[in-house]
Amino acid sequence: MKLPLDFYLSNDVVEVSQKLLGKVLCTNRNGRITKAVITETEAYAGTNDKASHAYGGRRTDRTEPMYGQGGIAYVYLCYGIHHLFNVVVGSVDVPLAILIRAAEPMEGIDIMRKRRRKPGNGMMLLAGPGTLSQALGITTQLTGASLLEDRIWIEDQQTPLRTQDITAGPRIGIDYAQEDAKRPYRFRVVMCADAPVRKVRTPSV
Repeated sequence: MKLPLDFYLSNDVVEVSQKLLGKVLCTNRNGRITKAVITETEAYAGTNDKASHAYGGRRTDRTEPMYGQGGIAYVYLCYGIHHLFNVVVGSVDVPLAILIRAAEPMEGIDIMRKRRRKPGNGMMLLAGPGTLSQALGITTQLTGASLLEDRIWIEDQQTPLRTQDITAGPRIGIDYAQEDAKRPYRFRVVMCADAPVRKVRTPSV
């Protein structure tokens, strides 16, 4: 089932970051559907977070999607190479975003391999935010796109996780954020390498 709008409207970006774990990120690019279970997220807490593109109220053409109502995509180009996909959450003019850092392939794995030019179907296929976007066909053309429509969306396939199945730690590669770099806003699913997250069967958070 596609996540409803209400899921994205919370201003608690940390809570939503955790709730996205175990959900299924889906894309339909020219009729080619790919799906992957989200295993790692990273929260960015808006104007008071030095790591956020919106820190201090910065507002540019690139970051404008962050200021929209929750439930849209924010995709930006990193180092001129990597397209990084973020989920916008919260209220209008409250720029909160969640970077999807990693996932586990679920559907359309052959398509993902071709896009990545990489064999195999393990989690390493989608082990970073740039490779994840490449495999799922996510580019900056999707920035501002609604997550309620049919190009890119997120499903709840009832993959329950316990609190102890999730770890929290500091974010990566944002030393410029000074003390904010230490915020425990990076969330990951704890699992064995041979135990796909979609097979977890435990009580809900």
